[in-house]
Amino acid sequence: MRRAGLVVAEGLAAMCGAAAVGVTTGELDAVGREVLARNGAISSFLNYGEDWGNGFPGVACISVNEELVHGVPGERVLRDGDVVSIDFGAIVEGWHGDAARTIIVGTPDEADLALIDATRDAMWAGALAMRPEGRVGDVSRAIEEHVKSLPRRYGTLKEYTGHGIGSEMHMEPDVPNWHRRRPTPRLTVGMALAIEPMLTRGLHQTLELDDGWTVISRDGSRGAHWENTVAITERGLWVLTEPDGGEASLGDRFDPLAD
Repeated sequence: MRRAGLVVAEGLAAMCGAAAVGVTTGELDAVGREVLARNGAISSFLNYGEDWGNGFPGVACISVNEELVHGVPGERVLRDGDVVSIDFGAIVEGWHGDAARTIIVGTPDEADLALIDATRDAMWAGALAMRPEGRVGDVSRAIEEHVKSLPRRYGTLKEYTGHGIGSEMHMEPDVPNWHRRRPTPRLTVGMALAIEPMLTRGLHQTLELDDGWTVISRDGSRGAHWENTVAITERGLWVLTEPDGGEASLGDRFDPLAD
């Protein structure tokens, strides 16, 4: 999974670096395809959902502005000030990695920067709540409490959650980004979770477009998405989709199983 995670990190860095005014989301997807091919990896996303007749056509979900998640890459041209969320997954020898980043193309808006910071920091708050014998609800509570502690109010998507990951991209347990007052599964050493808060500058209600994939905010507000695949080791945490394994953000909770 670490090998898959590093491919994901490389692909996200390449696509984020290629995002510029005048570039299409389809061209960004092509960058992701090249990274997969160069590493001998398979896309977790391409053709996902074909069993129910609507396979995803790209290797990355690329969502712009009011598109919150699952944006289909294509002819949309990026403009100055666009908020772009890129979600990318890779498979290496049957094991998955999954992560997402949100960037601003061209001239940044202060409120959009604050939204991205809030989403990223909420992801790290959730990751730091992962402990052996803890519960999934601890992760959800940490994300929710971080978002509520901020001076600005944000909407948290409720229909879409984080998830377990390993030999499949989506596995049990679901990892909501808000705390539900009910028993939740225990966390154990060796478990990996995709922690992925999705926030908007407005309300949390969403709509799905006719393509059967792209999710937009009902009120037209911009959104951000930040995700990492995080594993629980015997002594701490290892972020499989960060080049440094999460060392810079985890502090003394960082404990890789290997270099």
